[in-house]
Amino acid sequence: MTVAVEQLFEHLWQDYTTRLCPSAAKVQKLLAGSEALLNDHIALRTFNLPQVGLDRLAAPFIAIGYVPCGEYHFEAKKLFARHFEHPDPRAPKVFISELLVGQCSAKLQETVRSLVEQVPESLFNNSEFLYSGRPWSLSFDDYQVLSEESEYAAWLAAHGFGANHFTVSVNQLDTLEEVKTVNDVLRGAGFVINEAGGEVKGSPDVLLEQSSTMADQVSVNFTDGDKTVPGGFYEFAKRYPLESGELYSGFVAASADKIFESTNVQ
Repeated sequence: MTVAVEQLFEHLWQDYTTRLCPSAAKVQKLLAGSEALLNDHIALRTFNLPQVGLDRLAAPFIAIGYVPCGEYHFEAKKLFARHFEHPDPRAPKVFISELLVGQCSAKLQETVRSLVEQVPESLFNNSEFLYSGRPWSLSFDDYQVLSEESEYAAWLAAHGFGANHFTVSVNQLDTLEEVKTVNDVLRGAGFVINEAGGEVKGSPDVLLEQSSTMADQVSVNFTDGDKTVPGGFYEFAKRYPLESGELYSGFVAASADKIFESTNVQ
């Protein structure tokens, strides 16, 4: 990987492990064998408003060589997503989603637009905004109102910019060859597995199997006090080969739909 790619993902990792998913270090210790874990992909969230839309988040990745690939639609959750890949296959894939704000209630639209209006244009002058956290003020009351309609909107409003998850490539693990086996190890260590749609989402038939922990509970500063809310989570993915012999590099919308629920309030 290029230095630029390595540096960006290191910054994203530091933010993810300190602010959103402190338990990531424990996962690493549980699963790492003789070599460092390979990161399959990360995921980022945003609103589809011009100031902060998907293209804004994609720009720093495109600048270091990433190219857009698959597109994904999540009608029930009112989300659109696209994933990006780097010419270097060792570089993690990037999955960026955005909430289709215009399809939501008038109250949600009003609240989200009031948040985004607080974002200075200068925030996007460099790639640091990708791991800068929340660039707006938010009350816990507004967080709760958003959560009633969209868990995604509430999570994004609470945390702002940052990777909501990193993903262990199960293909690269030394001893744990199946997603289900990874889940068993994590459960034994006290982790809660996301069982929405089944604990293993996908199958060899769709060339991708995935699972994830439920999000860490982290403290967030709201205008009306500190509250504990869902933060980031860890995902695990096993990819299967295409007829060409290369591993499938895309995503499965039906599985990703359930992975989103890893950050739901339990």
